Amino acid sequence: QVQLVESGGGLVQDGGSLRLSCAASGRTFNRYHMGWFRQAPGKEREFVAAISWGGSSTTYADSVKGRFTCSRDNAKNTVYLQMNSLKPEDTAVYYCAAKSLAVAVTPQGYNYWGQGTQVTVSS
Repeated sequence: QVQLVESGGGLVQDGGSLRLSCAASGRTFNRYHMGWFRQAPGKEREFVAAISWGGSSTTYADSVKGRFTCSRDNAKNTVYLQMNSLKPEDTAVYYCAAKSLAVAVTPQGYNYWGQGTQVTVSS
């Protein structure tokens, strides 16, 4: 069982930066691949980034590539999403999720989810 808690969301201006954190409970955090997803009002949940269990492999959605960086610190049971050059269209609730087996870019297959943190980018 893994419990996930996101933090770091907030209100930022167009072009600003935020760093989201996702703290995981449990001693098996380093066995899970981690993903970040987001959901804007009226839209489906969409993939943002994913990182392999050891941190050696990352994958990004085209919409955030070059602006967002996903990393993890297994000693701290935490995964991060550094978001730079934020745009109004990045406004959404951001969720972290954990899954075993292979890294995935769809919500299906992720076993555990956090409660989400709101990110709002003003123009």
